[in-house]
Amino acid sequence: MKKLVGYITSSMPNNSFTVDLALSLKESGVDILELGIPFSDPVADGPVIEKANLIALQNGFKIKDLFEVSAQIAPHIDTLWMGYANPFYHRGFEHFCQKAQEFGVQGFIIPDLPYEESLKYQEMFQSYNQSLINFVAPTDTKERIKLVTQNSSKFIYLVAYAGITGSGKAEDLSEVIANIKEYSKDPVYIGFGVDENTAKEKVKGVDGVIVGSAFVKHLLDTTLSNSEKIAKISSIARQIKEDINS
Repeated sequence: MKKLVGYITSSMPNNSFTVDLALSLKESGVDILELGIPFSDPVADGPVIEKANLIALQNGFKIKDLFEVSAQIAPHIDTLWMGYANPFYHRGFEHFCQKAQEFGVQGFIIPDLPYEESLKYQEMFQSYNQSLINFVAPTDTKERIKLVTQNSSKFIYLVAYAGITGSGKAEDLSEVIANIKEYSKDPVYIGFGVDENTAKEKVKGVDGVIVGSAFVKHLLDTTLSNSEKIAKISSIARQIKEDINS
């Protein structure tokens, strides 16, 4: 069974909505939830997620909101915090590790934390039973892939193309996938540009897909009520889960 990882922006538009959406996604086939930490400069994300980050911040998002939401979500669905390095540095990596362990969050995705920099925190993450998800890009050499994957945990995040989330480019990743599987037995999930139209093709050769902008764009749709947004996003999740396993 191939896995579906879903990203949503925390507290967009509010905490209770995020909880309701997360639980609905669980029922709709999402295996792992990336709970996004709103940040002012999400450098790896495209305009859709960037806008959702900005609106959440304008609405007054604070880290305590992330913790409040996570306490209600993590007991029910495998949850990771996806955010940028600045908040982790500001509050302290250990503070986030402590809170993650307290709520049952399983780990972190930090796109702008270089692999070499992350090594200094590895023992800390392990001591709190937290996974730090490593990225492999299509531009990585075989030597780089070997280096990055030797300390991987939970899964490897394969970036579908060089660029930002949501732009829908396509590259031949067969050699990259073969190199990853040579050095790691962890599952490989592909992200960037995955939606209900591309998931079936992109999942070939890997163990799952990561979907973000295809969900978040409906959070931004002002013509939909909150209940309609949840229904729409959940329907897309069900379709993608079915498509990647058919």
